Amino acid sequence: MIRSPAVAGRFYPAERAQLEQEVDFFTISAGAVPKQRAIACIAPHAGYMYSGHVAGAVYARLELPKRILLLGPRHHPRGARMAILSEGSWQTPLGEARLDAEFAAELKRLFPSLMEDGVAHEREHSLEVQLPFLQRMIGAEESAFRFTPIVLGPLQYDELAALGGALASAIQASREAVLLVVSSDMNHYESDEITRGKDRKAIEKILALDARGLYDTVRREEISMCGVGPAVAMLTAVRLLGATKAELVRYATSGDVSDDRSAVVGYAGMIIR
Repeated sequence: MIRSPAVAGRFYPAERAQLEQEVDFFTISAGAVPKQRAIACIAPHAGYMYSGHVAGAVYARLELPKRILLLGPRHHPRGARMAILSEGSWQTPLGEARLDAEFAAELKRLFPSLMEDGVAHEREHSLEVQLPFLQRMIGAEESAFRFTPIVLGPLQYDELAALGGALASAIQASREAVLLVVSSDMNHYESDEITRGKDRKAIEKILALDARGLYDTVRREEISMCGVGPAVAMLTAVRLLGATKAELVRYATSGDVSDDRSAVVGYAGMIIR
């Protein structure tokens, strides 16, 4: 099965040359920085004009392996609450990116609550917008890397922690290095001042590698971080994998681009080692 792009021409350019140019701009403008190995990262998924510079700053710093695990929120109500896809490829203007059948099978064995579900992925943009960065940085040919996509609907903390444990087990068992990429924006549609204040509280918990603290803080402070579930699962996994440090690479809001500070979305780019 080949999944066609759902948001090409809206969130990012639908024309190959223009897309290559934009991704190159966002990664090169991050500066010449040493590449580093990481266990996980967080990158935003808004339209590239708003958040591409934050995502690009993250990818520019990473030594990217050939096995990628993509974890993001399911923005639409249709589909399973824990939806995975195992076989086929996803099409972008840069070519086809191949799914990782072997790794997905191991995840489903370890965590049977993951449901094979194309409906949840069909229109979802949170993972799709990460692929052009990966294709441009690793390689656009279908054999350059393999990825496993998982999107999550609303879940309780215990469910997310259990998923995180399974992710850690699968990564530990992999014969190849795996990068866990969480796709998330931060607070949505409040003033720039309020959004920055709320986001600071969530970012502090991520920097502390505190999965429970992030979950509770987002709920208590009413922070509309769409990828909080994926981030909680990731933080649980990286703790089990021996992570000791998280770094905030870049933070911005949509107001930095639009100059409208009345209702913004926050974007945080982070690396976990």
